[in-house]
Amino acid sequence: MNTSTLVQKVWNFCHTLRDDGVGYGDYLEQLTYLLFLKLAHEYAQEPYNRDTHIPKGYDWASLTPKVGEPLESHYLAVLHKLGQEPGMLGAIFFKAQNKIQDPAKLSRLVQLIDAENWISLDADTKGDLYEGLLQKNAEDTKSGAGQYFTPRALIEAMVACVRPEPMKSIADPACGTGGFFLGAYNWLTRPGAKLNKAQKEFLRDKTFHGNEIVPNTRRMCLMNLFLHSIGELDGEPLVERSDALIAEPKRKVDYVLANPPFGKKSSMTFTNEEGEEDKDALTYERQDFWETTSNKQLNFLQHIVSMLKSDGKAAVVLPDNVLFEGGAGEKIRRKLLENCDVHTVLRLPTGIFYAQGVKANVLFFDAKPKDGQSHTKGVWFYDLRTNKHFTLKTRTLKLDDLKDFVFRYNPDNRHERTETERFKYFSYEDLMARDKASLDIFWLKDDSLENLDDLPPPDVLQQEIIDHLEAALMAFRDVAAGLPRTASPIDQRRGQKLPPTLASTTGASKLVRG
Repeated sequence: MNTSTLVQKVWNFCHTLRDDGVGYGDYLEQLTYLLFLKLAHEYAQEPYNRDTHIPKGYDWASLTPKVGEPLESHYLAVLHKLGQEPGMLGAIFFKAQNKIQDPAKLSRLVQLIDAENWISLDADTKGDLYEGLLQKNAEDTKSGAGQYFTPRALIEAMVACVRPEPMKSIADPACGTGGFFLGAYNWLTRPGAKLNKAQKEFLRDKTFHGNEIVPNTRRMCLMNLFLHSIGELDGEPLVERSDALIAEPKRKVDYVLANPPFGKKSSMTFTNEEGEEDKDALTYERQDFWETTSNKQLNFLQHIVSMLKSDGKAAVVLPDNVLFEGGAGEKIRRKLLENCDVHTVLRLPTGIFYAQGVKANVLFFDAKPKDGQSHTKGVWFYDLRTNKHFTLKTRTLKLDDLKDFVFRYNPDNRHERTETERFKYFSYEDLMARDKASLDIFWLKDDSLENLDDLPPPDVLQQEIIDHLEAALMAFRDVAAGLPRTASPIDQRRGQKLPPTLASTTGASKLVRG
């Protein structure tokens, strides 16, 4: 079977399962478990003869002879057993469940995977197949998986600007399915880039460090990396299953490439003393943060600064509110401009993220030594939003749309740049003098406001209207969530005391409901 036929076959089976109500995400999970077992089986054979640490009786060979209900029950036992193993094995199978309820279809999927020698496929083929499924999963709006998926063209452009070098570490504190790691990997292994043996081993085992709090997303990330030849079958997982914001970084890194989750408030929830779920935001009190805030995006920004070595570089996707918000937002922005060299802001168009109502930017900055100097001299802004219209279906963001930005960024020497209609420079003094040191800057006129004959197509227009309304609603919800809480009239009448603030201590940090 050639590669394209195999890819089509895997896709077709995915469609078959969808008829049974198995979504892309569930299919990806099962494909992850079974593919991992099959690859481990192949690595255990000649000429590799590797010890994969998979217990006998719970390996691939134990699955293939079985059909029907015996297969289903044994598959469940395999998932349970392997989820208790240490290292990469336990990370992939952590709390694994069987989502294919029809034993006949489970048997067909096992046979489909068994019929192929997966090691013989190159990493690009396996990786592209998996990435394709991840993208489909992201498009499935019901699953909510889109929040973990950054447009690959944007990642490619960000990496092309930062240009990671071999033997240097790269981190993503909310790595989703590993898109930034793969983007950096593709850059480091691009045609013409020659890596020696030590550089290749470092790239495989030591370059990438990630956090992902959602178990299913983390396992997909690990599998995605593994299929692209990053990480070892019998090694330690490169992605921790933890909230990166809880504690100070364990290590300093050379690069941070990230798109922290959208939405300002923490997604963590706690149960209060009455046993009710309390969805109040959490405030991370960290000694290395400039400000204490419940704004998740501002916390990720502070965390990323803390992660960088003194000469580290970052490219981070952040929503508009980080550029203009007052209070803690203003203080953090001023600290960022003083302590780091914030040099470029790419203002992204709407309509490129699966999460609706998102207005975002890419912030490029370099860490600098703490010497009391102001390190930002000025910031270049590239406006890719005004008069640009994108949708996820009919006008998707392509690398071509970002080529002018990458060219103007001038990765060879970013200190030599030229202003254009879309690319403008603002000095540090001018930015600090703005109200709240706001970086929310536009200068181009919106053509659609003046020329009604030049409006985008109706489908694009309606989507933009939805995005604007969603963004406004999201902003208003954040305002509402930030207002002080008052006791309900009933509580006031009864003179009841409101539940006390809960706090928990974890390592060097303390979580407090805000």
